[in-house]
Amino acid sequence: MRQLLITLTLAFLAMPAVAQQSTLQQGTFKSFDKEKGLVTVTTANGVDIECAIVPQTMLKNEKGQPLANFREKGLPAGTRVLFMVRKRDGKNVLAGLKLRGMTGDSRPNVPPPPTPRKSIGVKPLTELSDGEYKGQSGGLYGNGSNDPPEAQQAAAKTAAARIVPRDANGKPSPDGKIGLLGIGMSNTTQEFSTFMKLAQADPDRSPNVAIVDVAQGGKASEQWIDPNSNVGKQVWQTVTQRMKSANVSDQQVQVVWIKQAIMGQARYGEFPAHAKKLESDLVTTLQLLKARFPNLQIAYLSSRIYAGYATTSLNPEPYAFEGAFSIRWIIDAQVGGDAKLNADPTKGDTKAPVVLWGPYLWGDGITPRADGLVWNRDDLVERDGTHPSESGRRKVADLLMKFFHTDPYATTWYLKPHGGD
Repeated sequence: MRQLLITLTLAFLAMPAVAQQSTLQQGTFKSFDKEKGLVTVTTANGVDIECAIVPQTMLKNEKGQPLANFREKGLPAGTRVLFMVRKRDGKNVLAGLKLRGMTGDSRPNVPPPPTPRKSIGVKPLTELSDGEYKGQSGGLYGNGSNDPPEAQQAAAKTAAARIVPRDANGKPSPDGKIGLLGIGMSNTTQEFSTFMKLAQADPDRSPNVAIVDVAQGGKASEQWIDPNSNVGKQVWQTVTQRMKSANVSDQQVQVVWIKQAIMGQARYGEFPAHAKKLESDLVTTLQLLKARFPNLQIAYLSSRIYAGYATTSLNPEPYAFEGAFSIRWIIDAQVGGDAKLNADPTKGDTKAPVVLWGPYLWGDGITPRADGLVWNRDDLVERDGTHPSESGRRKVADLLMKFFHTDPYATTWYLKPHGGD
């Protein structure tokens, strides 16, 4: 803060016709009127201060670097900031603003979560057959449908036919392996590791299916997308280590289950802005996976479980629910022929696997879904209301087990062959 004050003071001295009194304050960002060039900041005492942005206004992020896109989009309401206001010609001028960095729970700078609640009054996407949510149609695949479009069904059928046991070099072999990876964040590794225990005892699972949990705590979507960054190197090195321990080669990986989210989505604005950021991260992740695992055929994606009990800003509602649309948009883009998601080798370089919905995990708290699923408070850990407890993990694991036993594009490789079936 002292360094910021010195920097701002030097800048203010260069500002013409500005009174000399000023106070560096803590507060939260409230709103931005781009047309008028006015910013409203709420002080720690709850007082709203409206001030103008001028060319000399200093705008910095947590690290003291220029704050990108502020003059275009402002900041999410509630973002914690340090700011200084001066008077010029009798009007308030924003002399400087800096993000206050990490909050007390070591999470990104975002507004506090809503009050925990047992329901948010929203239908699961699977049951929103004839309604809309913020301009988006219901159904996993849109327009009220929970089934893939015909073109995606055909692509999935073709991809599933390519999933066969392979040796370490990727060549088909009856004694080879079908690598199935779980990819994502802390919730994902907790849930997928529970599924692995069930799968190991599953008498119907093909012995060729080798399941590896490479999801990692604290590694949300942004931590996976840059393998050359320090955190990205850690993420992908962990993938390598776990696969080596499981004796599964890159060439044997043919299916992945991905469950991802953004830490502190409010940084990116209200829906659809934060969901578009997650969509972008997932597309990059899919491309990286396909580049590393050349025989990867299908990626099943799932969105979050209920987060209405959240007590931190990590991933509360409605962000957990809204993340489902990120998956929808990716599949829409692939169906529409987007080259960066091409999965058809006859149409050029393959950049991604065929993308399908995995099990849909979200339910509106204690309001039962059509299949009876509810999310009670004790399904989430006490400390944050966000990570699944043992019962919550088991619910997701059971949904995964049911999915791999019934999905038409999974049963062909996950289950043991049964006679002529």
